[in-house]
Amino acid sequence: MRLLLRRPYHALRNKVSMNATIDIVIPVLNEEVALPGCIEKLYAFISEHPERDWRVVIADNGSTDRTTEIANELSENHKSLSVSRLDQRGRGRALKQAWGESDADVRLYMDVDLSTDLKSLPSLVAAIADDGYEIAIGSRLIKGSEVVDRTLKREITSRGYNILIHLFFPLTKFKDAQCGFKAVSRKTAENLVPLAKDNAWFFDTELLLLAGKAGYDIKEVPVHWEDDPDTRVKIISTAWEDVNGLLRLRFKGRPVPPSAS
Repeated sequence: MRLLLRRPYHALRNKVSMNATIDIVIPVLNEEVALPGCIEKLYAFISEHPERDWRVVIADNGSTDRTTEIANELSENHKSLSVSRLDQRGRGRALKQAWGESDADVRLYMDVDLSTDLKSLPSLVAAIADDGYEIAIGSRLIKGSEVVDRTLKREITSRGYNILIHLFFPLTKFKDAQCGFKAVSRKTAENLVPLAKDNAWFFDTELLLLAGKAGYDIKEVPVHWEDDPDTRVKIISTAWEDVNGLLRLRFKGRPVPPSAS
């Protein structure tokens, strides 16, 4: 009997070349203090990984301090840095614009506070550029991750929210919807991002649930994460908005996204 050998499933994915362009988007709102240090640390890190074609986008959404001015000054010092400006606030809104305007093969975002250690950045990019995943997300809830100095309030809220996601959508496979460290392929940016209705913090979860419905592969990457004591996230109000977002998708339905095939 002749045996037919199947190629591994991951080998069937569409891979991006090593020459892939990478856009790192940093959404900011009144971050005049944190932004310069973030950019310098980021450029120091990516300079150690010249195998990728890195570009950085500061996505300012509604800042009223000197954030925009500082961002423009930083762009003068780094040729691969650009600034995207919106008058309206909303992280989701900022990502929609920055990812929509991008022509990069891999489009990712990270938080300006650098709560997620940059050492996981190459793995996040490789999941899409080398392994052919459509989405890659940093996860604080899988084996190999490290979480430092997280308050009990944030820990309970985060875990409770992710449990709620799985209760509403039992087929969901990802474990951490909220880590501010995610990357998408060109295909995801073009097909799924325009379908996400939320313009604020729920944007992440909505995008992931749309991806799951369409059969897109999502890779979770373990990260080292340290709580930012100066976080601007209003935990209770944000959690309530997230729950309302889940209710909308669960009972009003999700749009039918293009299939992954």
